[in-house]
Amino acid sequence: MTSEEKKVYLLLKSVIFHYHGLDEVEQRDLEKVAADFNAPDELTWALNFVAEDYLTAFDRARAYLNNIIGDYPKNKRVDLINMVWQSNNLKGYVTEMEATAMLKLARDWNVEKELIELVLK
Repeated sequence: MTSEEKKVYLLLKSVIFHYHGLDEVEQRDLEKVAADFNAPDELTWALNFVAEDYLTAFDRARAYLNNIIGDYPKNKRVDLINMVWQSNNLKGYVTEMEATAMLKLARDWNVEKELIELVLK
């Protein structure tokens, strides 16, 4: 996995996790993923991106990710959106705000139908 792919993965998780406020379980998940991917710098970058302005973090991340992810093959876009959905289920639920954010990203990436199918499983 390239450094850019690690940034995409960790930014996506970070921005969705911060959508309602990062909790302890989510923080540990981010740290574990960064350790598994040997990506401490990418995690720091993603957390700094979000911390720059929490109120605009999702919109800024959405614009950043849309510029990169549009070139990804469809299966990779589906995998990324599924990863975020599964990560949010770590706490046992997905908030309406998180679901709405993921739907917006899925629509941007032309994988909305696939996300809905994954959720219904």
